[in-house]
Amino acid sequence: MTTGVIIALIVIVAAVVVVAVVLARRKPGGRDLKRRFGPEYDRVVARHDGDSQAAERELAERVDKHGSLRERDLEPAQRQEYEARWAAAQERFVESPREAVDEADRLLAEVAGARGFPDGGQYEEQLAALSVHHANHVHGYRRVHRAAHTRGGTEDGARGGTEEMREAMVEARALFEELVGAGGRREAAGHRTVRNDGHGHQPWTFTRRQAKGS
Repeated sequence: MTTGVIIALIVIVAAVVVVAVVLARRKPGGRDLKRRFGPEYDRVVARHDGDSQAAERELAERVDKHGSLRERDLEPAQRQEYEARWAAAQERFVESPREAVDEADRLLAEVAGARGFPDGGQYEEQLAALSVHHANHVHGYRRVHRAAHTRGGTEDGARGGTEEMREAMVEARALFEELVGAGGRREAAGHRTVRNDGHGHQPWTFTRRQAKGS
């Protein structure tokens, strides 16, 4: 093999390496981001007043920062504790919707931290990381957090707030189940019944008339 052939091979190999590095570092395009983030993509575009390029820059930054995160498994005892706490929060909603939503907000932050996401004290950072790995359900956490940190004023506002809290809890449950790996165990995590009165039970999807003060 002549020196010229060896040099040519070295140049080719170097070029291949450079191309591979560039491709590896290439930011995902708009179509890839839309497929990855689903409804979260549309929410970010709306927040940027329809500017899809600005939205895609933000989402690409989230992927760059949190895409390599590896979620930790929960111990069985941890999972059971979290499921019991979520079920208790749902049951408490009938009498104390505000306390139930506060607990749901705390619980989602705690479970996400246990799975390896940023600490719950860094809400925005934790939410961004969750959106990369649980894009289809992360909005439920956003709604619960907003409901937990909003206090109603008038009676009508309080009634509207109760319904908002109920809907937030229902939507957030999907993310909770993903994080604890509940899967089909919806009896423990989502479909336990709540006591309506002294004589019977009904599913969690109660109407706002059944929440205290609504």
